[in-house]
Amino acid sequence: MIDTSPEVPVKGMTLTQRLEPYVSFIGPMAMIIAILLFMAIVEPARYFRTSNLNQILLDAALYMPMAMAMTFVITQRGIDLSIGSVAALSGICMAFLMKQYGFSAPIAVAIALILGALMGLVNGLVITRLKVPDLIGTLAMDLVYRGIALVIAKGLVLARFPELITEIGRGQSLVYLPTPVIIGLVTMIVGYLVLTRTHFGRYTIAIGSNPEASTMTGIDVDRHKVYAYVFMGTMAALAGVMLTGKLNAIQATSAPYFNLHVIAAVVVGGTSLFGGRASILGSLAGVLLLSMMINALVTLRIEFFWQSVASGAVIILSVALYTWLQKKDRDGSSGMAGILGSARLSRTYKLAGAILGALALLMTIGLIFAGNTGPSG
Repeated sequence: MIDTSPEVPVKGMTLTQRLEPYVSFIGPMAMIIAILLFMAIVEPARYFRTSNLNQILLDAALYMPMAMAMTFVITQRGIDLSIGSVAALSGICMAFLMKQYGFSAPIAVAIALILGALMGLVNGLVITRLKVPDLIGTLAMDLVYRGIALVIAKGLVLARFPELITEIGRGQSLVYLPTPVIIGLVTMIVGYLVLTRTHFGRYTIAIGSNPEASTMTGIDVDRHKVYAYVFMGTMAALAGVMLTGKLNAIQATSAPYFNLHVIAAVVVGGTSLFGGRASILGSLAGVLLLSMMINALVTLRIEFFWQSVASGAVIILSVALYTWLQKKDRDGSSGMAGILGSARLSRTYKLAGAILGALALLMTIGLIFAGNTGPSG
């Protein structure tokens, strides 16, 4: 009976119930399709150029490794606000090793990744040993790492690196995909396999679902949290190497918004900020969504500040949606099927419509002001 029981709900499932496990992936994909349709009407020639699509992939690839690792951190009810500084400091150290001390590119890259892992280890120890909350601990370490980068760089912009570095950041491979895109996709695949096929992945979800119960079952919660932060630091350092190669330059103030962009992508992709729910595919879709949205705003010549408004609105809508779905599940509304059939859904549509309408108004204002900008006097 135990072997045959799972087949009963599968046969009796409706389409809505079968789609429920993939909501985290379907949500951002629906928004991606909406962006594609909108740009196909407004700016098809510029947006769908091969060079522009290639640029979208390059921009997304930079965040893929960090989004994958951040999925593990957030799933364990953690957060890491230091990844931008980790990326910058790793890139600065790699650059100095090559420029000042004559290290070869492969050795400098390896040292940068090790340095990122060490910074992740420090973050994990601050949180688990000193019992500093994740938010405060990683924010403080962000200041520390950024300060060290400023001290080392002394205001210098280091540029012109060996071919291996630029290949990692913007090279073209033999399979018609940019090298950084391949690197990003490989890290996503590795993250998916780790999350779904290893004890570490299962422990990650268990810790996020109930840390106390996980401890009672024999899981070393603190140790696995440290592992997650080490993983995060390594991927942030990899992103620093990719950023250095993409720009063929690096400075101490690089990557200032990495943390917000990566956390946004992971949350938009359906990973719960309250822990216990993770989706690597959703994180990949979230990265692509944000890169496509920002690129669309640039294509429409909307100023950077309005891009921030749009990104924030997308994050709020996504978090509100997933939080509401979780609440309805806890209230016993039969999951997504019960939610879609509830009487309160019309009010949710109205609220979402009001938010989207306000966003559209803000975007329209941005377009008007963008069109009127120019030298005065």
